[in-house]
Amino acid sequence: MKVFIAGGTGFVGTVMVDHLAGRGHQIVLLARKPEVIDKANGVQFVAGDAFSPDLTEKMRGCDAVINLIGIIRAFPAQGVTFEKLHVDAGRTMVEAAKKSGVRRYLHMSANGVRVDGIGEYQRTKSRAEAYVKASGLDWTIFRPSLIFGDPGEKVEFCKQLFQNFRPVPVIPMFGDGNYRMQPVHVKDVARAFGGALEKPETAGSIFHLGGDVTYSYREILNMIFLGAGMKPRPKLPVPWMLARPFVALLGRFPWFPATAEQIDMLMEGNTIPENNFKKAFGISPVPFTVENLAYLKKYA
Repeated sequence: MKVFIAGGTGFVGTVMVDHLAGRGHQIVLLARKPEVIDKANGVQFVAGDAFSPDLTEKMRGCDAVINLIGIIRAFPAQGVTFEKLHVDAGRTMVEAAKKSGVRRYLHMSANGVRVDGIGEYQRTKSRAEAYVKASGLDWTIFRPSLIFGDPGEKVEFCKQLFQNFRPVPVIPMFGDGNYRMQPVHVKDVARAFGGALEKPETAGSIFHLGGDVTYSYREILNMIFLGAGMKPRPKLPVPWMLARPFVALLGRFPWFPATAEQIDMLMEGNTIPENNFKKAFGISPVPFTVENLAYLKKYA
């Protein structure tokens, strides 16, 4: 298939492009600066973004569209907002696909999204989903939990936590640290998207993506340090209600490692309600283990 991908230059996107190209799909990759990207696997790069006026023409002739556009943190002063990158970009992608004649549409969302979500991240992801569902396209939506795997120079959850906490002797931990996560490997996310391309019967379905085992945040922190070849750090519980006003203030600055909304979502937990993707795509998830976190050693 000839597959148009937007948002394919990040952590998940680069793995997905390699996976799909390796399965024989022809990739047309939308990139703002295609000249700085390693042009491997015969990928065709087209310059632009989701708001390019000729987006429809760029998609024309493709068999499927994959929208991976998304951000985990907004910087309004720089024009980087959840509304723009999730809702507005999602709308332009859907409309361009419809006008170009592409019927198959795969959309990256996130586990836990809902209309009444606890933050703009979840709420805008939900609104983007609603637009996809009402599009009339042959859509499939994916809602991954926390995604792990060697990111190289890209941003990834485990790498970010390790780099944030490696310099400190004691890790500040909001709440009791018992909120649970269900990490999924980036290669399994790519396999699920690839499987959907090859299984038209999955159109009209939503798949949650997560591993076979859930872990507490406390356990994940320990495993991250062990994976990096270091001893786990002691943790200091911090009452979130007392700390939240300060995090909300400091989280406005790019140099601060997290926003209050991100920590709210973290403490909500991130476990998937079903794992139908395993049967649908024949996937046995890569386990979240210390051995599979050994890529963190390069950041130690």
